[in-house]
Amino acid sequence: MQKILSFLAAMLFCCCSTDSDVNAQNMEQKMYITIGGQTQSVTLVDNNATRELVAALQDTPITVTLNDNNFEIWGSLGRSLTTKNEQMTTQAGDIVLYNGSYICIFYDSNSWSYTRLGQIDGLSESELRSFLKAGENNIKVTLSLNKPTGINTIKSEKLKDKTCYTLQGTLAQAGHKGIIIQNGKKIIKKQ
Repeated sequence: MQKILSFLAAMLFCCCSTDSDVNAQNMEQKMYITIGGQTQSVTLVDNNATRELVAALQDTPITVTLNDNNFEIWGSLGRSLTTKNEQMTTQAGDIVLYNGSYICIFYDSNSWSYTRLGQIDGLSESELRSFLKAGENNIKVTLSLNKPTGINTIKSEKLKDKTCYTLQGTLAQAGHKGIIIQNGKKIIKKQ
């Protein structure tokens, strides 16, 4: 009886660990790719390579220059990531790691041994070709964890506003005494 219970416990442990491994691979981590002012989201798979890439992107976005190869744009990532290569046939939108330090973004299919990184969300093959600038070279690609806002600068003349607010957020009337907020700063009015 003891042997049977030990065997069942071992089987249960194996099944549970396999299920958690599958769930870990299906976790959704987003990354963003920006090319020529357009940004698309990417759903990353969960593996050592993507965890290392996400850790690198925590500090700053990564910009790379990629070139066309008749079915993908590809180039040096500028760093090496841990590989877990597997033979696969890629689909349009797949993003993979080749040889540990080259990123490949597909707009068509190819069969080779790669480490899967993720998939561009929601674009058709023709939309991918346009977004990835298929047929061109020296394509500037920025990888980031946050979707760019498009705000590049703040004009200081817009910040020099004479409007004053109370701490409750209402407009302060002329002659208001106490603490007011003007241009994001607290000011004490004594008069």
